[in-house]
Amino acid sequence: MFPLRSTLYAGSLLLATSLTVHAKPLNLIGPWEIHSLEPSSSSGILFTRLQIAETLVDADKHGTLQPGLASRWQAAPDQLSWRFTLRDGARFHDGSPVTAANVVAALERARKKPGMLENAPISAIRTDGKDVLIQLSKPFSPLPAVFAHSHTQILAPASYAADGSVKSIIGSGPYRVTRLQLPQRATVQAFAGWQGRKPAITDASYQAIGRAESRSLMAESGQADIAFGLDPVSITRLKSSPRVSILSATLPRAIQIKFNAGHKWLNSPAMRLAISQSINRQAIATALLRDPEMAASQLFPPTMTAWHQKSLPALGYQPQEARRGFAALGWKPAADGQLLRNGERLALTLRTYPDRPELPLIATALQEQLRQAGIAVQVKVGNSSDIPAAHKDGTLELALYARNYALVPDPLVTLLDDFSVDGADWGVMKWQNAALSQQLAALGRGGLTAPQAATARLKVATVLQQQLPVLPVAWYRQSAAVSKQLRGVSLDPQERSYRLSDMSWGR
Repeated sequence: MFPLRSTLYAGSLLLATSLTVHAKPLNLIGPWEIHSLEPSSSSGILFTRLQIAETLVDADKHGTLQPGLASRWQAAPDQLSWRFTLRDGARFHDGSPVTAANVVAALERARKKPGMLENAPISAIRTDGKDVLIQLSKPFSPLPAVFAHSHTQILAPASYAADGSVKSIIGSGPYRVTRLQLPQRATVQAFAGWQGRKPAITDASYQAIGRAESRSLMAESGQADIAFGLDPVSITRLKSSPRVSILSATLPRAIQIKFNAGHKWLNSPAMRLAISQSINRQAIATALLRDPEMAASQLFPPTMTAWHQKSLPALGYQPQEARRGFAALGWKPAADGQLLRNGERLALTLRTYPDRPELPLIATALQEQLRQAGIAVQVKVGNSSDIPAAHKDGTLELALYARNYALVPDPLVTLLDDFSVDGADWGVMKWQNAALSQQLAALGRGGLTAPQAATARLKVATVLQQQLPVLPVAWYRQSAAVSKQLRGVSLDPQERSYRLSDMSWGR
């Protein structure tokens, strides 16, 4: 039962909502199903993208940190504690106030789940009056960026069942949930108690549509107002549509191949380099992505301005060098061109998934390019969860996926996880490098001058370019088909928000 004040507040919200004259609902579609209400799951990001739930820290399109539920934050002089001051007057969608105790409870719960918080050196989270105090076991300069990750979204106490599981999504953002139909649909409505500027779009829904062709047809026919996850062929066709416009944003994301670097055939940098030299990235980017600029010459795309290194020798298609590399490793072509060594065929399995429609296409192109190099590749298209599962059980050989290096606004946090000594589901497998670990650790501790930090980032990029524990294939440009009736639509390069509250219908 709510306290009297909360009950009156909730009643006033209900009355205000009932008196609102609703404009046309906004319909968004994408490939990502809602498998769980759990914030730490891959589906949890939808609740921040739809601006239902907030995190302590937000970020703008450049990744610059901005206030979220925390209006400000500050590190102690010894860098072993951080104080986050909550925004005055914030309330959850059930009318209850956002308190420091609520925030601590949500973050403590998140710490027990797999995710970014488990990789931060947090020793304690506690309240200090109206503030939240984070104690660290060692300095960790990117800590505020960690609290921009969707896993750290703050939900109301009423969101949780007695056993601690999430039974409903009660956030504090500009939109509240009105209906959830897992795994397909979420419907939201503007929250009357939102403290910021009132959204012009009062009602919106997200629907998961599996096929890229279906999403493009729904956008073209007007059944969807914004369609994400379009394949390159559809993008080309929709550019001439009178009903929609195509918006694009280059992301801090790379389409890459993950190697099992402990595999008997993949455990040397020379072998991984020969495979890299067998791949024609320019042809893939031009023919499949319809975007030659997205051919990856290194792991970090130009949008990662602090990490992209123009001085690095570019990865490229060098089939003759590849043949020499394979030969030096003892691999000789048989009569049919298949590479053999000690009587064994060079045959590998490449896993990928269809959530991003370009991935199976790229996997097929890689299969053919590597066949021409003498490598037999079997492509398995399954669920995205198959890749971390195969990493854990050790059966993974190759995996193709799109890695977002802005999971938190500071890429360092993702890199510390992906290139940890123990490896990571979406990072390296059975590979480590002391020099790289040392540079990442120094960046994580902070206290470096700007030139020192730039040098450390260059050393990290150089090791990755030389060792190739993951192999970049293409950089990533996100595109969406948007109804020409909508105004104020923009794509978030950080992929944190759909920015519904910035949109309006044209007259």
